[in-house]
Amino acid sequence: MFIELHMIQNFAPANLNRDDTNNPKDCEFGGVRRARISSQCLKRAIRLSPIFAQTTSADVGTRTKWIIRLLREHLTAAGKPEAEADAILPAFVTGYISKLDKDGARTAVLLYLSKTEIADLVQALLDNWAALLDEETRAKTVEQMTKVLVKAQKGQTSAPDIALFGRMLAEHPELNLEAACQVAHAISTHRVTMEMDFYTAVDDLNPEDTTGAGMMGFIGFDSACFYRYARIDWDQLVKNLRDDTGLAARTVEGFLRAAVAALPTGKQNTFAAHNPPSFLLAVVRQDGMGWSLVNAFETPTKPNPSGGLVAPSVAAMDVYWGRLCQVYGTATLVRLAALAVDADLSLEHLKAAQVEGMQAWVSAVVETLPV
Repeated sequence: MFIELHMIQNFAPANLNRDDTNNPKDCEFGGVRRARISSQCLKRAIRLSPIFAQTTSADVGTRTKWIIRLLREHLTAAGKPEAEADAILPAFVTGYISKLDKDGARTAVLLYLSKTEIADLVQALLDNWAALLDEETRAKTVEQMTKVLVKAQKGQTSAPDIALFGRMLAEHPELNLEAACQVAHAISTHRVTMEMDFYTAVDDLNPEDTTGAGMMGFIGFDSACFYRYARIDWDQLVKNLRDDTGLAARTVEGFLRAAVAALPTGKQNTFAAHNPPSFLLAVVRQDGMGWSLVNAFETPTKPNPSGGLVAPSVAAMDVYWGRLCQVYGTATLVRLAALAVDADLSLEHLKAAQVEGMQAWVSAVVETLPV
């Protein structure tokens, strides 16, 4: 079973996701430049959204290079001397999960661990403290601890965001977790040209005879109507969450709600582009290939004669959906739910799937899950 999410989201001028030149990310699609928001940016906004944690009723994972500092804090809180912790932790972290950076204080790569996994590490350290303090038995003890921990943590997690987005550790592939969710880069349904804002700031304490700005500069921005797509593998999600179907269902619901509510934070204090999606389509299918609808916009969408890109974008998606159903059939489709902010959107193939509100849209998906 797969859950697919399609969204049309129109943003006012913004710089939500920047590249290495500090300008909005973009790409070429259909022979023209498009605005782009990276999947990594979208996933971070979703997993850190308060509504995700509230809906799942579970702690999200921690992504960090500072695992030594984190473990030290837990160990000293448990009454262990900081000097002893500092003697043990580098060897343990290196043996268990990752090489250390040159400074010896951080891991060479970002780690992604749940609170339960971190608690398990702390408890294992406490249980083997004496053997770890002894330099002669430390290496052997770390090796034995690693085998036990890997066996307990392999292929599963308690954190819903890790279950969704997976993790990869090249040095310790046995701790890899296959992602249950695929998230596409959001791209504009139309051609986009980046614009530049020349800004100035005035020094409030300038002498009266002083003219000119106290600071000036440039900010790149664009305004675009985006198509967003994501796909959740239900079976993989359940497997990642230790066969806890209740938590898996809450994770799907949390993902749907957070994907709608969460926004990238880039330059929001400057632009305040808080624009909710204009159109949502959720699809539950039993097996079968995924249907990204991005090729509905391979020919760039043009504004309506009276202006506006949302309506023609939704119309193009509706037509393309109908064509896919005609060509590939609908045998694998279990449930469709479409939600439109604008009541006058032109829908033909998705009209029968329309629901009235957010709760009905979410419920249409969650009620089909085999919990």
